[in-house]
Amino acid sequence: MYTQLDRPKPAEVTSPGLLGRLGGVMVDRRRWVFGTWLLVLVVLGSFAPSVFTSLAGAGWQANGSESVQVRELAQEHFGGNSSAAVQVVVHADNTTIDDPAVQQTLTEATAIFSADDRFGEIIPPQPGMTISPDGRTGILIAGADGTTDEMVAAVDEVKGELTALSGNGIEVYPTGSSALWSDFNKANHDAMIAAELVSWPVTLAIMILAFGSLVAAGLPLLLTIAGLVASAGGLVLLNSVTPISVWAMNFAMMFALALGIDYALFIVARFRDALKRADARTAVGVTMDTAGKAVVLSGITVLVSLSAVLLVPAPAVRTMAVGIMLAVTFVLLATMTLLPAALGGLGNKVNAVSLPYAKRQTHRSPKFAAWGELLHKHPVPFAVASVGILIVLALPVLGLKVAMPSISVVPEDAPVRQGYELVQTQFGDGAPGALQIVSSTADADATAAAASQVDGIAMVTPPQVATDGSGYALLQAIPTVDPSDESMGTIMNDLRTQLPESALVGGAPAENLDLQQALNDYLPLVVGVILVLGFLLLLVALQAPLIAILGTSVSLLSTAAAFGVAKLVFQDGHGASLLGFTPQGFLNGWGPVFFFAMIFAIAMDYTVFLLATAKEHYERTGDARIAQVDGLAHSGRVILAAAAVMVAVFFTFALSDPLPPKEMGIILGVAVLLDALLVRLILLPVLLRLTGHAAWWSPAWLRKILPSIKFAH
Repeated sequence: MYTQLDRPKPAEVTSPGLLGRLGGVMVDRRRWVFGTWLLVLVVLGSFAPSVFTSLAGAGWQANGSESVQVRELAQEHFGGNSSAAVQVVVHADNTTIDDPAVQQTLTEATAIFSADDRFGEIIPPQPGMTISPDGRTGILIAGADGTTDEMVAAVDEVKGELTALSGNGIEVYPTGSSALWSDFNKANHDAMIAAELVSWPVTLAIMILAFGSLVAAGLPLLLTIAGLVASAGGLVLLNSVTPISVWAMNFAMMFALALGIDYALFIVARFRDALKRADARTAVGVTMDTAGKAVVLSGITVLVSLSAVLLVPAPAVRTMAVGIMLAVTFVLLATMTLLPAALGGLGNKVNAVSLPYAKRQTHRSPKFAAWGELLHKHPVPFAVASVGILIVLALPVLGLKVAMPSISVVPEDAPVRQGYELVQTQFGDGAPGALQIVSSTADADATAAAASQVDGIAMVTPPQVATDGSGYALLQAIPTVDPSDESMGTIMNDLRTQLPESALVGGAPAENLDLQQALNDYLPLVVGVILVLGFLLLLVALQAPLIAILGTSVSLLSTAAAFGVAKLVFQDGHGASLLGFTPQGFLNGWGPVFFFAMIFAIAMDYTVFLLATAKEHYERTGDARIAQVDGLAHSGRVILAAAAVMVAVFFTFALSDPLPPKEMGIILGVAVLLDALLVRLILLPVLLRLTGHAAWWSPAWLRKILPSIKFAH
C-alpha cells in the first residue's frame, strides 16, 4: 500500500546525464557530425535511387508449408511448371488458336521467354487442357527457373514485350502468380509515391502551424529526409544479402516521415523552451536529458513491437517489419546526433521566420493546462465517455474476416487482371487458380481418381510423370469456384485428407491459404509478445508497475477500435463509394498481425511522451496532481501536432486506387486519431487522476533490480 513516506522528494538540479553529455558533444563536434552524416548520406544515397527496382517482389508464402514444398518440387522436377510459372493468355476474336497469325504470336512469345534463362520449359497451348472449348483462347506456360522473387523481376522486364504482341484482333496478356505480384507491386508503388507527394506539403503546413517558425518546422522534415535516404540505401545493401520485399520501402517511407516528425517535434519544442533560460549548448543538454530520454525509450518500444512480427514465417511480412525497423533506427540516430548538432548551431535562429503568435507561445500550454484541470475535476464522466466510444467502435471486430487479396486489388486495366478474367470466361471460374498435386508415380492414378471425386473439383488433368527419374508425378486440379472464394479452403483441406499419403497439394490458391493459416496461428503469439515487451519497457522507463500496466492496456482499446472501423469499411462496405473501392468482404490477411504491431508501436510512442513528461514533474514535485496537469500541459500540444501529422500522412494513402494502401491508410489513420484524442489526451490523464500517487509507486525490491532512470532535470 502506498504511504506518505513512499513519496519521492522533489528532485534537485543535477549535472547533465548521459544523454545530456552526448548532446553537448554533438554541439561541440557539430562539424564532425555534419560531415559524418553527409558521408553516410552520400554513400547510402548512391544506392537509394534503385530501391524500388532492386528489392524483391514476392515472398508472400508460409515457409515450410505443404504448398511451398509442392512449388519447389514442381520447379525442380517438372521444368518449372509451378505456381511461379508465367501463363500467357492469347485470345483471338475472329479466329482460332491454330490460325497462322496466332501461331506466329505464340512463336514470338516463346522466343521472348527462350532468351531469358530465368524461364524454364515452355509449354504451348494443349487441346482439352489449355485451349478453350471454342478454340479461340490458348494459354502458353513458361516454367519458372528461378526463385519467386527472380520470377517477379523477370515478368517486370518481359511483360511489356509480351503485351506489345497484341494487335490485329489478337490479345496477349501475361498472367499467373508472378505476373500478379508484378502488376500488384507496381500499382502499390505508384500509389505510395502519389500519397507521399500529397503528404509532404500537408505535413509542412501542419508543422508551420505547430511551431510558428519556418526554420523550426523545417528541421523535422530535414531529419526525416536523412533517415529516409539512409534507410533506402540500407535496404538495397541488405537486399544483396537476403531478399527484402519492395513493400519494406513503402512502409519505411511512411514511418520515417511519421516518426521522424514525432521525435523532432518533441525535441525541438523542448529545446525552444530551454533556450529561454540558458545558452544553446546547455539547452541542448537539458533537452536531451528529458525529451531525448523519452525519444530513446519510444524508439526502443517501436523497434521491440515490430520485432515481434519477425516471428511470422513469411518472408514478405518479416521484411516489411525489417524495413520499418531500419527506418526507425536511422531516424532515431539522426534525432540523437544530427538534430542536437543542428540545434546547437542554430541557437536562437531556430525561431527565425516566425509567425506573430509564435513569440507568445510557451512550452507549457495554457489551453492544455486548463484541459488537464478539467479532467482532474471531472474524471469519471470523461473516462466513461472515452471508453464507451472505443468499445462501441471495437464491437464490430468480433465479426472480422480475413483472407489473402483477390484479383480485385489489381487495377482493372492491368494486363494480369484482363488475362485472369479472360481465362475465367473461357475456361471456368476456377481455371485461374489451379491446384497442383505432386504424388509418387505409384500413387499417381489413385491420386487422380480420388481428386476427381472431391466436391468442388471440376477437372483433374492426367498425371505427368517426371522425366528425371525422381519418381514424382504432377497433376492439376481445377476448382469449380474462384480462387478467392471462401469454399476454396474446404476444397483444399478435402484434397489433403482424401488423397493418398504421398500426395501433396499446392498451387497459388493453396499458398495463399497456407499463408493465411500461418498468419492466424501466429497472431496470438505476436500480440502476446508485443504486450509483454511493451509492459516491460514501460516498467523500466517509468519504474512504476501500475501505470506501466495501464499504459499498455489502454493501447489495446484504440487498436481494437481501429480494426472495428476497418471491419465496417472494408468488409461491410460502409463508405466504399466515397473512398472509391469495391469491398472484398474481408480484410487483407496480413492486416491483423502487421497493423497490430504498427498501431501498438505508435500508441506506445505517444504513451511514452505523455507519461515521461508526467513522471518528470512527479519526480520534481512529488505531487500527483501536478504530474497529471503539467504532464498534459507540456506534452499535449506536441502529441496533438504529431497526431495531426500522422493522420495527414496516413489518410493520404486512403486516396490511392489499390486496396491495400487504402486499407493501411484508413486503419492507421483512424488508430492514431482515436488513440491521440480519446486515449492519450483523455483516458490516460484520467487514469493518472484516479490512481494518484499509486500510479507512480513501486515496491522497494523492484526499485533495487530496475536500472535508475530519471526524467527530472
